[in-house]
Amino acid sequence: MKNVFQAWSDAIACGVFMVCALGLPTVQGQTIQVVTETTPYTYLKGDRVIGAATEVVEKTLQSAGLTDFKIKIYPWARAYDMALKEPDVLIYLIARTPVRESQFKWAGEIMKIQYHLYRLRVRTEVDVKTLDEAKKYTIGVMRDDVRHQYLQSKGFTRLVVSAQWIDNFNKLIKRQVDLVPLTEDDAATLCTQAHFDCAALERVLTLDEASTGLYMAYSSLTADETVQKTSIAFDKLKADGMVRKIMQRKP
Repeated sequence: MKNVFQAWSDAIACGVFMVCALGLPTVQGQTIQVVTETTPYTYLKGDRVIGAATEVVEKTLQSAGLTDFKIKIYPWARAYDMALKEPDVLIYLIARTPVRESQFKWAGEIMKIQYHLYRLRVRTEVDVKTLDEAKKYTIGVMRDDVRHQYLQSKGFTRLVVSAQWIDNFNKLIKRQVDLVPLTEDDAATLCTQAHFDCAALERVLTLDEASTGLYMAYSSLTADETVQKTSIAFDKLKADGMVRKIMQRKP
């Protein structure tokens, strides 16, 4: 009887080992790492990550019964890399693109955004009316951001890559780049951070193809059960109008 029991125990242990060794999704005892970058909807106050999008994510996970999670802000490239490679990582706000579609498990669209190319108003020599015309100028982008990926896919070569959007914005002010792609809310927030008069900025072109929805998405090694619970909870919050109500608050 002892040998049978021992064999059964060994088989279970081996099974667990194989799951871990193969990198298969697991659900028990896992803390969800929730990662994002600094935006008007996700930012630090003291040592806590807050903002409208953060509130949506917190309410979603709590409603899903997934209370063991930690939210942290990183430079986008690091957050993105974690979500690509590690299990049990939830990233937000991430644009859903064809390239990314199979790389993540998508749990819900939090908001829609529209990107525009901005220049300094006094720089009338930076004359942009079409996407092709913009290729003549240097453009500040953030590493691995959807705008970086989009412009690269369109054949842009004069891209100046930074780790943070405030770095790009300061380069624009100092005329180290000619253009930066931002949302209106991004522009307003960066003006405040840089103590810069937003009236001195001018929107010259809307990047219609890059404008998209921003989602919460899990890493591909996250268990489907976790993703499903999150998606169901989010859909309910959205149907109840809670997501819209939260996101309509001014950053």
